[in-house]
Amino acid sequence: MTAHRGLGLVDAIASQLAHPGKAFLGPRVASSRRQHLAYGPPGIALLHIELAANGLGPWQRAHDWLAAASREPFTSGPDSHPFYGAPAFAHALACAADYLPGSYHRALNTMDRQIEADAARRLDAAHRRIDAGRLTQLAEFDTIRGLAGYGAYLLRRNSGSPTMRSVLDYCVRLTEPINHHGETLPGWWTETDPSGIPDDARFPGGHANTGMAHGVGGVLAILALAARDGTLVEGHHSAVRTILAWLDRWQEETGHGPTWPYWVTRSELRTGHLAPSAPRRPSWCYGTAGLARAQQLAALAVGDTGRQIDAEKALVAAVTDPDQLEATTDNGLCHGFVGLAHVAARTADDAHPSTVGQLRAAIPALLAAVHPPGTDPEGAAMALIRDEERGPGLLDGAAGVALSLIAPSTAAPPRSAWDTCLLIA
Repeated sequence: MTAHRGLGLVDAIASQLAHPGKAFLGPRVASSRRQHLAYGPPGIALLHIELAANGLGPWQRAHDWLAAASREPFTSGPDSHPFYGAPAFAHALACAADYLPGSYHRALNTMDRQIEADAARRLDAAHRRIDAGRLTQLAEFDTIRGLAGYGAYLLRRNSGSPTMRSVLDYCVRLTEPINHHGETLPGWWTETDPSGIPDDARFPGGHANTGMAHGVGGVLAILALAARDGTLVEGHHSAVRTILAWLDRWQEETGHGPTWPYWVTRSELRTGHLAPSAPRRPSWCYGTAGLARAQQLAALAVGDTGRQIDAEKALVAAVTDPDQLEATTDNGLCHGFVGLAHVAARTADDAHPSTVGQLRAAIPALLAAVHPPGTDPEGAAMALIRDEERGPGLLDGAAGVALSLIAPSTAAPPRSAWDTCLLIA
């Protein structure tokens, strides 16, 4: 995909999502989801913020979407999380404030205090849970709903704060094994299925989730990003190596390169072998793409060049493997082609000279899958926005597609740090 064609679709999506009062929001943006970063106005605001930061759109559009997102009081406390309520809006607001000195300062300071207080309450509950010898829940620690996601925000706003360091202390403690009914399990083992619901039929005894969205991949990423930022706590590098060793233990070879499972079940843990499965999509949220980026970041943090190159080669293999790509069935950021392109571009930004060319060479084919040659940008934008299942939002929808096209089309990393909420940067 040429830069002109990529930005053509970006512009078409942004134009059709220019005004909150006129844009098609679809059924996913019900009143209960208007505060959601994944589906609602905060995620759409990120598109206009990134465009304005690049000089490709007016700041007024970004302001209008931020205003639309803030028309009702924000949820905070136990009913909020990094992708919902005050933390979700604060992420978008911080991205705008970075490029508008003095703007939104008072609101952000207020939200920062609330987010730190909420994170502290979660940390206290998590440590009490560990002290009692109980297993964790995904929502305690993951990127979307848990403490890894809070860490993503805190690392940007005040990386050396006591609360940020406490999040890292918790992440270190989470990697310590736990003895449960006489069986030694990794500290991130949960008794539920991957959606957080008990399922004794499919997941008897629970599972260990490896994903970036809901598993230990996000914990690895926040530890690595903090280390690269210079924020370290006791046991930091040991915790990184514990997670890397777990991923090494469950790595599989496909003939095209290594892959990692979405999760490990209790029976797989006991036998030491993964159950046979069809090739899975190598997405950001689950699978090889997000985990390759997390391992690259970890390798950079601990100075392991060999592991860095291996992680980058694993991503190249994943995004060029016909079997894995065949399992990728949509265009979105979370688990679609544009998400693969964005993760590849972010990985290439930090890549070793021996692999950077391979990573960048893989991106055009991924983008062509999103916006095939000869496709009308206006029609493609309308189809994305009006897709009833995915809609106009960030994770699955049109805003995320447009955001993920900007960096490849401008040959530069994102300027507004919009993707720090994904823990890939």
